[in-house]
Amino acid sequence: MNSVPTELFIDQGYLRFEGFHPKKHVASVKQKLLDELKRLKALPGGKSLPASLQRLPVFQQIGKLSALVKVPGLHQALVTPDLIEYVTRLGGRAPSAVQDTQLLLSPPNQGASTLEGLNWHVDVSAPTQGPLPGIQAFFLIDDVAPGGGATLALAGSHRVGTPGQATASRLREVLKTPGDLARNLEQLGIGIVEMSGRAGDVFLMDLRLLHTPSVNSTKNVRMMATARCFFSNGI
Repeated sequence: MNSVPTELFIDQGYLRFEGFHPKKHVASVKQKLLDELKRLKALPGGKSLPASLQRLPVFQQIGKLSALVKVPGLHQALVTPDLIEYVTRLGGRAPSAVQDTQLLLSPPNQGASTLEGLNWHVDVSAPTQGPLPGIQAFFLIDDVAPGGGATLALAGSHRVGTPGQATASRLREVLKTPGDLARNLEQLGIGIVEMSGRAGDVFLMDLRLLHTPSVNSTKNVRMMATARCFFSNGI
């Protein structure tokens, strides 16, 4: 197994592993997804999307479509022993619990790609100066182009409120202020990470990192999945 850049993960709050899963490995998952999307009439083009889905706000479409599609064996295919080993190395201990893998699917042609009106959030509330609460894995089942609906994260946002870093209130203010968001965040030592890339790529993220869905401006369905690994607070 290759070495894991733990210090980079501690500093930035995420790591990207290109080609973590071989393309052939995720191809079977992708095919099952395509079969399900065809059955649901939600293939690229968007014209045949169910009316109930089309009427929803952009980010609610993601949750609805992801819940409609079922892929047997998804968790076993993506959350492999190698993945757990990487999580263990980054966390300094084995995870005490691993949630079942969830699909992250975005319909095509949702509108223009934008950094405005996004839903920046964390999935768990944990102190920035406390122990690492867990790691979230994001899997690319198909190629995801920039602007293709990939999850966005704020690298370094897990250090907000620690000595020498911006305060949480200052970060919230910047996120609500119109203008050049990337530049304004850079002044706080925070960068925007777009989890786009090739099928088989995996991102591992500190659960304290702010992240958000994004608008899929492409003609392709965004095919990703995610799983959360939690560490015992007592360790």
